[in-house]
Amino acid sequence: MPFKTLGLHPDLLRAVRELGYAQPTPIQAEAIPPALAGHDLVACAMTGSGKTAAFLLPILHLLLQSSRGRTRALVLTPTRELAAQILEDVNELAVHTAITGAAVFGGVGMAPQEHAFRTGVDVLVATPGRLLDHLTHSYAKLDSIQHLVLDEADRMLDMGFLPQIRRVFKHLPSKRQTLLFSATMPVPIVEMSREWLRNPVPVNVQRQSAPAVGITQAVYPVAQHAKPLLLVELLRRGDINDALVFTRTKHRADRLARTLVQHGVDAARIHGNRSQAQRTEALAGFKSARYRVLVATDIAARGIDVAALGHVVNFDVPAAPDDYIHRVGRTARAEATGDAYTFVCPEEEADLAQIERAIGRRLPRVTVPDFDYHQPPPPKAAPREAVSRKAPAGRTRVRGADPAGEPAPAAGRKTPARRQSSRGSVEADASSTTVAPVPGGDRRPPARRPAPARRLATGSQGDDSAAGPATVAVTPAGPVGYGRSPRPAKGRRSR
Repeated sequence: MPFKTLGLHPDLLRAVRELGYAQPTPIQAEAIPPALAGHDLVACAMTGSGKTAAFLLPILHLLLQSSRGRTRALVLTPTRELAAQILEDVNELAVHTAITGAAVFGGVGMAPQEHAFRTGVDVLVATPGRLLDHLTHSYAKLDSIQHLVLDEADRMLDMGFLPQIRRVFKHLPSKRQTLLFSATMPVPIVEMSREWLRNPVPVNVQRQSAPAVGITQAVYPVAQHAKPLLLVELLRRGDINDALVFTRTKHRADRLARTLVQHGVDAARIHGNRSQAQRTEALAGFKSARYRVLVATDIAARGIDVAALGHVVNFDVPAAPDDYIHRVGRTARAEATGDAYTFVCPEEEADLAQIERAIGRRLPRVTVPDFDYHQPPPPKAAPREAVSRKAPAGRTRVRGADPAGEPAPAAGRKTPARRQSSRGSVEADASSTTVAPVPGGDRRPPARRPAPARRLATGSQGDDSAAGPATVAVTPAGPVGYGRSPRPAKGRRSR
């Protein structure tokens, strides 16, 4: 069935044709007709099946039939990358129309986003948090919204966006079209649809959650400490050309990216602790093939749409089958083919078994020839020892015990050997030892150095050769400032 049979606007069909799409995907063929009729939808579409166009095309068609000058469509997404990707799709599909769009998400300045609100762009793609920041200002109005889309609704629930979504809904008109799209359809999603949607049309809701047909899946059993070297080996042999690698935590993503770079692999990382500029640069570098590997966490990977991505690697086994389906769906997009490899250590076998039960098949195990699976784990770094500051010549700071093993003296106590210098300060002999106070010990301030005696000139022009030098004692009111003479006693004047 060609696109022209769906009844879309000719300008939209022209854009679809220029993008190289001749026929709609199954989710597009099922979702576009009821959406064009104005019905609410609950649609389950696997990652990479074309679901973005499934909700954008009918919305753009309906927007072309109504007056412009105000924001009439809102798309809520869980991540910045997904918001940017959807806005890019809006611009591509509406290239031959006057429809405008803008993305609203954190990590960037609010001024351009404020301008989008004030000018009334037609389509607004936003993350809930930054959208609520704007809604505290008078310029942000959503009372003209006619079409609302919740994309990746299952992930937004997992990430705790539900309270924010409820707050956003308070700013929306009750009479609107609501489209809910999700790659998996857990029970909370269905319950939510009953609260927010009016007689929704279910689209492919009852299908079993499973990866795309064109994905070749395999499991690589390996010890946890050997996973980085196994990935390097697969890259070195050419078994993996480019890969999107998923880790469980941000820290593991950072560590794996550093290891790959140390072994000569061009790699970048993307996760929630990276700035928006860093995330944008990493994703752009991966799409342009400047980086062979992009290491990511589950959350940040939503919205990573790379054409002809060859491999997805689960460096850590996902804790839930739905997460596995989302991860491997980054490859074999739009009915293409791709490979999904999962590194599993003995501690992760239970999670893998749960995934295999969910997809209804046992994944093949692969062993890499000539790879040393029995290599010992790297030695743990020795604990960092306390290093004291270098003491002046003739003094030694002691922490704990001295090199000979003798216990340290009490905190703050000096050894008896000391002498009085000619300037009146107390200094240690070369043979003496100054003991630094230990934490929690006596922290008395050091004794103030006695000020040297000052001579009062009695001869003319300050000649010190006059009869005996007279001295003036400095009052103990405080230290004398540098370059300043002490104030003379009242009634007396020094020359």
